[in-house]
Amino acid sequence: MKEIVVISGKGGTGKTSITASLSYLAGEKAVIADCDVDAADMHLLLDPDQFVAKDFFSGELALIDQSRCTGCNICYDTCRFSAIINSNNIYSVDRIGCEGCGYCARVCPEGAIKMVEQKVGKLFISTTRLGNTMVHAKLGTGSENSGKLVAEVKKEARRISVEKNADYIIVDGSPGIGCPVVSSLSGADFVLLVTEPTVSGLHDLKRVYKLVEKFGIRAGCIINKADLNQDIARDIREFVEKENIVHIGNIPYDNSFTGALIEGKTVSEIRGSLPGKLISESWHKINETIK
Repeated sequence: MKEIVVISGKGGTGKTSITASLSYLAGEKAVIADCDVDAADMHLLLDPDQFVAKDFFSGELALIDQSRCTGCNICYDTCRFSAIINSNNIYSVDRIGCEGCGYCARVCPEGAIKMVEQKVGKLFISTTRLGNTMVHAKLGTGSENSGKLVAEVKKEARRISVEKNADYIIVDGSPGIGCPVVSSLSGADFVLLVTEPTVSGLHDLKRVYKLVEKFGIRAGCIINKADLNQDIARDIREFVEKENIVHIGNIPYDNSFTGALIEGKTVSEIRGSLPGKLISESWHKINETIK
């Protein structure tokens, strides 16, 4: 079983659309993991039928027992995050502002504050319309610990892949270089970098590859919308060659991507589309690379 993680240095490169197409090409041989838990959207293309939903708990939140609170104001003065609210001498906690450090509970002389575990999201296990199993999640608004939720998604995906004797785990990672991306990369066999020929696309490709390099994972690169700026596309190819990144392929700008999205399909399902053909060739090259 090979774990392929698809990431991009920035949003809008077409990462999720390409990942969904790879999921279509892999079919039932693959378990899909959507690790972009802050803004998950691959379900819009794969139309998963959720049969398991689990609450995800992480971190703590301060809770004030009004029956024991004497209004001494110590917690209000102590909280460095300004998360204690005083409304007419009634004290409460701003759920968004609270960082769960627990210091207010330690200094409260009446023991009126306790720390409670937070439910910050949900994890789902589904069957997609393509027939593969998908593990995905949704982080609550304003919630933190997305890296831990990503780790749970990957843990479930690996468990299911063993049960089903799957050939692949295909992971849709988050854009950028933050904690969710670090968690997505953990344990990967191959990383597919999706970029675009723009100034920010090249800059963020270089930035995210520095992270991949630290993990020592073999990497490949797809240049999406490759014909939009020939000069920057050339600079990307030179960078890829210099860093020994496998140049998986170039995909030109094409309206069939938009048409596929409107139909709720992957571009690989659009008969006769050039991007679909090129992504199929890219999938073949990825398989040759990870043998």
